[in-house]
Amino acid sequence: MPRINGTAIFITSLVATLGAVAFPMWQYADRMGTGQANVAASTVNTQWGPLTAADRDLIVRVRLAGLWELPAGQQAIERAPSQAIKDAGDHLIVGHTDLDKRVRIVAAQLGVALPNVPNEQQQGWLQEMSAAQGAEYEYKFVNLLRSAHGKIFPAIGAVRNTTRNTLVRQLASDANQTVLDHITILEKTGKVDFDAIANEAVAGTTASPTGPPAPVPGQVAPSAPAAEASGEIDTTSRPSPGAPGTVNTGRPDPVDTAGVLQ
Repeated sequence: MPRINGTAIFITSLVATLGAVAFPMWQYADRMGTGQANVAASTVNTQWGPLTAADRDLIVRVRLAGLWELPAGQQAIERAPSQAIKDAGDHLIVGHTDLDKRVRIVAAQLGVALPNVPNEQQQGWLQEMSAAQGAEYEYKFVNLLRSAHGKIFPAIGAVRNTTRNTLVRQLASDANQTVLDHITILEKTGKVDFDAIANEAVAGTTASPTGPPAPVPGQVAPSAPAAEASGEIDTTSRPSPGAPGTVNTGRPDPVDTAGVLQ
């Protein structure tokens, strides 16, 4: 029998490991079609288009967000020593009251069961805020909420990009406006710990950062020419309304075909 040494075994194991990393089961574009097959297996057809597991997850996450952020907003109005925190609480209440109405309608139309209490992590955040006082309370309120909004923001965009369901796409658009408004009003308090958020985002990562080279101290960067259409082009659209630092969250009421609001 041929003799297999330890080096050969190590190389074989390494190749197998790298193969598993390079082609994860949930990768949509893998060579064997495993990703597409898994997505298809968890997808159900509706009159508004296919409903995937990622679509259903977003629906549930929107509901969960309201279940803990509404009481957090109410607590801020009742307890916060500064008007900036009270204003943030106001936005949380108004935004999630509206968004919760929309997500309950969408969930009923699509047959998705919704939770009625915050999850364990969200309950822990509420307990942290309830136990804090004064400046510590303001810090925890702002940064727990800002971190949570920052994490769901890209998740909403990912579903908005990939969903084939028109109800989920509209819900993602609505949630995007609400989350951006809340991020903006939380940052206006001046109490967001951006260093902590940045450090948390890169914790555990080892990849080198990418992007353009760092600027050279004392060296002036060349000015960039304007990016604009050439020739005489008539346009009718305008940038989104609203003063700088504000988010326009006005939108029509949802169509309640399932009678959720009755």
